[in-house]
Amino acid sequence: MQAIRLSVNGQPHDTMVRPEESLLQLLRDTLGLTGTKEGCSTGYCGACTVLVDGAPVNSCLFFAVDADRREISTIEGLAASATLHPLQSAFVQAGGLQCGFCTPGMIMSAAALLAEHPSPTESDVRSRLAGNICRCTGYQSIVEAVLAAAETLRARGRAGERPGSAARLKSRA
Repeated sequence: MQAIRLSVNGQPHDTMVRPEESLLQLLRDTLGLTGTKEGCSTGYCGACTVLVDGAPVNSCLFFAVDADRREISTIEGLAASATLHPLQSAFVQAGGLQCGFCTPGMIMSAAALLAEHPSPTESDVRSRLAGNICRCTGYQSIVEAVLAAAETLRARGRAGERPGSAARLKSRA
């Protein structure tokens, strides 16, 4: 077992992890954050996408020990209190979710895109979401949701905002 310190959705956590434990296992089994889904466990489907220091990663392939001193953002941390994040609202309004299994990973990948590129084209969205598989929607409603959320974020002056960027761990204490 190895001790690590990480921040998840702005909350610091000190925990012990096994060398072979994935970030997905840590999030779901140890921290109880079950919004991140386990799909294929091979990095193919993108259902387990979370942000590590603002970058999207497949948490099923990311070792928990490598999360030491990192900022992790999950779907649970995207919304501010009881108000949905514009991406979450747009997915609901555009019908960008059906069974909902892929939705957390899609939204986290989209959040990283919008933080990096506040005015994406349809092609940008499709390219960035290529690593996330949805078996229900046909993708058009998902793309429309991301583009609508981008517009909302720009109008609110929140374009380019990185989820979880305010609370980075600088050192171990």
